[in-house]
Amino acid sequence: QVQLEESGGGLVQAGGSLRLSCAASGRTFSTYGVGWFRQAPGKERESVATADWSGSNPSYADSVKGRFTISKDNANNMLYLQMNSLKPEDTAIYYCAARPTLRGGVPDYDYWGQGTQVTVAS
Repeated sequence: QVQLEESGGGLVQAGGSLRLSCAASGRTFSTYGVGWFRQAPGKERESVATADWSGSNPSYADSVKGRFTISKDNANNMLYLQMNSLKPEDTAIYYCAARPTLRGGVPDYDYWGQGTQVTVAS
């Protein structure tokens, strides 16, 4: 069993930066693929960035490419999302997730954090 807890969200001006952290419990975290997701009010949850078990082979949503960077520290059971050049449209609750799976044929993750609010003021 893995538990995830995000931190690092907050209020930032457009153009600013934030670094989200996700602390994981459990020895198996280091073996799992991971991801960051976000959900804005009135919108569906969307994938922001994903990476494999080692933190390699990152994949980003087109809307954040070149601005966000996902990284994984297996030695310390941590996952990060560095967010630069933030825009008001990045405002959302951000969630970290671990261990990709399929539910009814739809990609999902087995473990999710509670989320951290990111608000970007214009």
